[in-house]
Amino acid sequence: MSGNQIMRRTFFLLLPIVVCVAASHAHSQSSASSNPDSATFNSDGSAHVTRVVPMPNTVSPEAQKWLKEIEHESPQPKDLAEQRAGTDAWRKRDSDEARKRFPVKITETTTAGVRTDIIDPLETPDANKSKVLINLHGGGFITDSGSLIEGIPIANLAKIKVVSVYYRLAPESPFPAAVDDVIGVYKELLKTYKPNNIGIFGTSAGAILTGEVAVKLKQSGLPLPAALGIFSGLADFSRTADSQQLFALNDSRAISRRKAPTNVMTVPTWAIPMRAIRCFRPCSPTCVAFHQLCSSPAHATSC
Repeated sequence: MSGNQIMRRTFFLLLPIVVCVAASHAHSQSSASSNPDSATFNSDGSAHVTRVVPMPNTVSPEAQKWLKEIEHESPQPKDLAEQRAGTDAWRKRDSDEARKRFPVKITETTTAGVRTDIIDPLETPDANKSKVLINLHGGGFITDSGSLIEGIPIANLAKIKVVSVYYRLAPESPFPAAVDDVIGVYKELLKTYKPNNIGIFGTSAGAILTGEVAVKLKQSGLPLPAALGIFSGLADFSRTADSQQLFALNDSRAISRRKAPTNVMTVPTWAIPMRAIRCFRPCSPTCVAFHQLCSSPAHATSC
């Protein structure tokens, strides 16, 4: 075999390797230059993190628009009265809109001494007249961020009566006040409805409260409801859930937001310390039974 033939064969043997190495190098350089994520650290150990999360294409255009708005939201005020005023204004506005889209009949009353809204569909099928749903609103246990907003569409679409409970809020009424209020409403409804015709559902803080109420009912030997609806709730305080990690990023005070491509969400933040993973309110036997995490009132905190 001539020298030229050997060189030619060697060239063609090495060509794929050279191409692969070059492509890999170009890809790594491209990834490094296009990666908008960043992390910096102060001398005191504070971490400032920016993460760009791809916009999910599995949700509706309306949901994508809402998720995109997250990066433009202002930080929540630290003053509780200001928080509640803002939440009340938002709740009233969206409740009015919900009533336009999902007409229902609303009766303001008290049940077992607890303020409640009875939300009835305009027409109730005979099969649903013996059924009732209990709605527990969200709001971090310190505000009402959804009582009517959550109950109105459900009553209209499911054609079932919804009892929306305005349970007592922290810090004025710490745990277990909210649980006690819901238990009282549930026991009152048991006088009219069979337990297998009662459901309890809630969002966020209301979802956590739904689980706590279920545990308390079982501990008390009371008949259990037929169904629980736990939406956007934290059921395991021993770990941080995906939603908590993602949406907690929006509470940044340290990093100015920067414009991101339209198909991503930019969510800057401080790193979440492990001590943030804790029970939301003073611990109790109910919290211990449900999470096996809390052990003393030292974990007490507002949300």
